[in-house]
Amino acid sequence: MRVFKAFLWVVIAVCLANIFWIVAGRPHMTAQEAQTLREEYTRPAASSAPCEAAADEPDIDFAALQQQYPDIKAWLTIPGTVVDYPVLQSGADDPEHYLRRNYDHEWRMAGSLFFQFDCTPQSRNLVIYGHNMNDGSMFGVLKEMLDEDFLREHAALTLETPEGVRNYTIVAAMKTDINQLPFTRVDFAGDEDFLSFAGQLLQTSGYTADQEDRLLTLVTCAYDWEGARTVVVAVETE
Repeated sequence: MRVFKAFLWVVIAVCLANIFWIVAGRPHMTAQEAQTLREEYTRPAASSAPCEAAADEPDIDFAALQQQYPDIKAWLTIPGTVVDYPVLQSGADDPEHYLRRNYDHEWRMAGSLFFQFDCTPQSRNLVIYGHNMNDGSMFGVLKEMLDEDFLREHAALTLETPEGVRNYTIVAAMKTDINQLPFTRVDFAGDEDFLSFAGQLLQTSGYTADQEDRLLTLVTCAYDWEGARTVVVAVETE
């Protein structure tokens, strides 16, 4: 009987260790992998001061990075937060491929940030999804954007792409769902259609969209009701 009890305690301890590793260790691993990847593919610093024409060139060598990991389409950074991750994209046949996988297709509890499958670099609304992790990693920080002071202090973000660096300013944060607000739209019939969409998306922000605007919409789970999402919207700046 004592041997059985000892065995049972060993099993319980192993299970608890595995749960801790899944909940705490895996998200940390994902963040560390992202930083290691960035360091590996960051261009060497130029020996002389860069010219102004190169100011929008990404630090990341996307040509080399995409040779190894073709599904990495961009790199998102929100300074002052933990968000400093690659953004991946899979196809319509498996749009949530990276929901629980890293850039190397290995299983990760935290998954990866990923574009909606039908986004393109020309989309007037780019949509990125990420997990709302309890440890604050991935898109766990988005819920903090609901606080106006926090949003103001962390409103700037950058999206590095093979085409160049895009700078954005966050103008809105909300809890909603797809039935209340069609935040996943990426294609529009024309300027009027886009402005109607942007007006609806930003109606509580005080920001008035222009037909030249390009939006970046960040989405993560909220748990206030079934299907609830925290949605953060940024506008590209020059």
